[in-house]
Amino acid sequence: MEERKTVVRRMMLLIAVAGAIIGLYVLRLIFLQLVHGDEFAAKATNTTEYKFTVTAARGDIVDSYGRRIATSTTCYNVILNKLMMGDSDLNETLRQAVLLLQSCGESWNDEMLIGAPDAQGHYAFTDDPASESDQKALANLKDSLGMQQYATADDIMEKLVEEYELTGYEPGWQRVLAGIRYQMEQEDFSNLNNFILAENVSDQTVAAIKERSLTLPGVEIAETSARSYTDGTILPHVLGRVSKITAERWKVVDENGQVTYPLRDKGYAMNDVIGISGLESVYEDELRGKDGVETITRDANGVIIDTSITTEPQPGKTVMLTVNSEFQKAVDEALARNIQQIAETYGTAASAGAVVVLDVKDGSVLACSNYPSFDQNLYSTQYSEYSADPGLPLYNRALQGLYTPGSTYKPSVALAALLSGTITKDETVYCNGVYTYFKDYHPKCTRHGHSGDIDIVTAIKWSCNIFFYDVGRRTTSDVYDAYAYRLGLGVATGVEVGESTGRLTTKQDSNYTESLEVQAAIGQGNTVVTPVQLATYAATIANKGVRYRTHFVKALLDTNTGEVLEEVQPEIVDIIEDNMGAFDLVEQGMIGVSDTVSGLADYPYTIACKTGTPQRSETDENGKHYTNTTMIAYGPVEDPQIALGIVIEYGGGGSRAGNLVADIFNAYFFERSNTMTPVPEGQLLE
Repeated sequence: MEERKTVVRRMMLLIAVAGAIIGLYVLRLIFLQLVHGDEFAAKATNTTEYKFTVTAARGDIVDSYGRRIATSTTCYNVILNKLMMGDSDLNETLRQAVLLLQSCGESWNDEMLIGAPDAQGHYAFTDDPASESDQKALANLKDSLGMQQYATADDIMEKLVEEYELTGYEPGWQRVLAGIRYQMEQEDFSNLNNFILAENVSDQTVAAIKERSLTLPGVEIAETSARSYTDGTILPHVLGRVSKITAERWKVVDENGQVTYPLRDKGYAMNDVIGISGLESVYEDELRGKDGVETITRDANGVIIDTSITTEPQPGKTVMLTVNSEFQKAVDEALARNIQQIAETYGTAASAGAVVVLDVKDGSVLACSNYPSFDQNLYSTQYSEYSADPGLPLYNRALQGLYTPGSTYKPSVALAALLSGTITKDETVYCNGVYTYFKDYHPKCTRHGHSGDIDIVTAIKWSCNIFFYDVGRRTTSDVYDAYAYRLGLGVATGVEVGESTGRLTTKQDSNYTESLEVQAAIGQGNTVVTPVQLATYAATIANKGVRYRTHFVKALLDTNTGEVLEEVQPEIVDIIEDNMGAFDLVEQGMIGVSDTVSGLADYPYTIACKTGTPQRSETDENGKHYTNTTMIAYGPVEDPQIALGIVIEYGGGGSRAGNLVADIFNAYFFERSNTMTPVPEGQLLE
């Protein structure tokens, strides 16, 4: 009996001990799994996430009918992904990648201004001494290596070879690899920032890279987008260009040595594309879009365990222009054809010019042509030829060219004289061919088609210099300049892209004399204006004194849906009050001009115009000044729809632009129709 009790006590003790042990294990499990479960799970997995930018497609630029002018097309870049490289030899990976690119005829990302070694293994700088950006880049290269500015190309290469461990490579490869490695540093190559080794590569290169994916770790193909142009000749000066962000734009140093990174602060990466001129720059924020995010997850052993797009990129907005691309092409062709005809017919040196066509109703630009011009799609490959062309095809004459207006200025003086009360509508000035008001200065008039007592309508029709010498003198430049500004001359028109403002002749000019003032009244003197100002001026006269802001952009659209997000409304800049019919009188005179101009005299619609033959500073072998052709026009007078400003360099008589005006009106009204009815909107597209 006693023995049984002893056994039971021992069993109970064993059970108690076992229970205590089990309890301890349970408590330990609770501690591990419930209290610190997340912590230990994280330690077990030890994953790291890396986020990369997925570039959003740039928004399109389309014409007034929605036809693409500038768009983004899919292309492929070769990139280096440091995460995917692992422990591979960077220099050897780069060498193999370059060999592959060479075999496919591709170039690679290397902007270091040092050339290939010569036969003796020496290097030389490749900078342009006249290029400010080259000199800055070279100075930055030396500074970044801690070298003096007098360091030679050999000194720099010696430093780079040592820094990048390239001693085992022959000089040619040392230069190639050092250039790429330096570029990688400039573009902050890291686990979080891929490096673009080659851009817009061919399908052959894409296939070759993918075939070598196992032997070239971290060398990958990335789908991206590039700017392209449906027709690169449409509005190249206005559209502007995009480009990769340069070092100068990325790192900004002010006069105090303070360094800032404004584009980085706005969310750009160093290798992003940005608008650098024209509408591409002005509407950068709208066109850019919102980049997406790709997340790559790596475990504790460095193995990539997941790659996914965690934020989808959103394309930029579409910018719709007021320009009809078909009409623009017709105006381009008409300008080129008429300049060539003027040169051949009159034996002049005419070889360049510009024309701007506006919608009278709202100031929108319908066409903006320069001749000669260039092709956006060929800009990169033919830049040297374009920039060396004496015809200056890259020069935006329409918006930035400054020209003496000549007699096209006379309607503004007539309006100023009438509206200020200097003259009445019936007042006349006697023209005998010589202005004798000044004792020692007697400017002349051709008296073409007129003589004797001349009223304002006749003076405009036959462009009587004597009338405008006298009326301009009495009105004074203070007054007629004030009206010219309000009409749109010598001031910014409001276009979204860069324009010259020009200037008028004033009493504050250093060379001012009374004789200069009367010359200014016929559009000479120091006065210079742009073709877009001439068009704006013509439209303001057509509107009887209402001036609209001149503009290229019609609306912003949602790229995915086409929905109008923001529409540009017509903006009235100025209204010139006219209670006496001054604009009607000026219009009568301008209609009279058309009756004297070839191409317009028998035109089916009534066109109002004013010609000009302003002198240039250059003279021929006989000492006679060369002259430009200038013209303003609008019509139909009964219901004005379009207004034009034209300049043809070395064209001679202003009336020589008459056929060009007729061609432009034909393109606008009759090109797709054999009737005398304006073409309905959209019919030009057929």
